[in-house]
Amino acid sequence: MCTSFVINKGKTLVGWNLDILDMIHRVRATDDGVYIEIYDKKEGWLPLFGANSRGDFVGMPTCHPYDERSNPKADAPISMMLDIDLLLQKKTFEEIKSIAESSMVYSIPGVTFMSALSNAKGNVLHIIPGQGYKYYEKPEFVVLTNFSPFKGESEKHPWMGVDRYRTAEEMLSKATETFNVRDCFDILKACSQIVCPTVVSMVFDATERKVYWCENRQWDRIEMKEFSG
Repeated sequence: MCTSFVINKGKTLVGWNLDILDMIHRVRATDDGVYIEIYDKKEGWLPLFGANSRGDFVGMPTCHPYDERSNPKADAPISMMLDIDLLLQKKTFEEIKSIAESSMVYSIPGVTFMSALSNAKGNVLHIIPGQGYKYYEKPEFVVLTNFSPFKGESEKHPWMGVDRYRTAEEMLSKATETFNVRDCFDILKACSQIVCPTVVSMVFDATERKVYWCENRQWDRIEMKEFSG
């Protein structure tokens, strides 16, 4: 259960709520990026979400309900690996877009991990494993929660997040050119979860290359990292 949005007004701003249950996480800030990492017993700490100094942002909402078409195929690209490569600057946004355009992208077995990607120009790429992709060239705003944009509300699931989608969309539709980081956090607060708790809320000012975040819905304890250059 996660919420992701990008808005292009006076600035390019990205908002991200990470909602997870029974997983160990940490936020690691470096000069190259601010990474939200998940601990895996086999792989160790995996940088799966966050922003980098180049201006890219990576979110990875789980698609509910799960779609078996996202199960991996031999030698086909996997969304999680593409996300990590973008976040760690091993691939560019344009390279990931080209991969999504030229071949179907899949997920890991049994879980449909979507990709909510953006770059410093405010362009957005949503990859829905096993279904396709949607590219938005500097949209006014775009939102992704936990349902497939290809399916909409045609399939119901308690965690699909249509309510969060509508909340974010309504608030973003009222944004003016002065829309700022604080306004982003207001949306993330309105879309935050308790049952499947929001453990990290992050805002990336891609224009100024500044990352802001708080953990466990502690809205008065926001940290910040600014990338140089």
